[in-house]
Amino acid sequence: MQRKLSLQKRAKLQFPVSRVDRLLRGRQGSLRLSSETPVFLTAVLEYLTANILDLAGQEAGINHRVRISPEHVQRALMNNENLRCLFQPMINGDTGDGWRG
Repeated sequence: MQRKLSLQKRAKLQFPVSRVDRLLRGRQGSLRLSSETPVFLTAVLEYLTANILDLAGQEAGINHRVRISPEHVQRALMNNENLRCLFQPMINGDTGDGWRG
């Protein structure tokens, strides 16, 4: 008898698909989701994380460091045009909810 593979293993992902699925379905207002939705979202999150960590690692190497620090991640986000547009509110400290406190 062959063991059933998890969605994470079938999609060849490192991030847990089941956790993303649970978090998506736990939100109020998310009544109907396709079974592929958590797999796709997990793949996108994993791709973005790998891209950011790669750029932050390059920033750390430029500064002759072995470990990635939060400053390296911030510099990587600011130096990449696409990531800067995606994360602009977070870099500036804006929460996006209209509240300025």
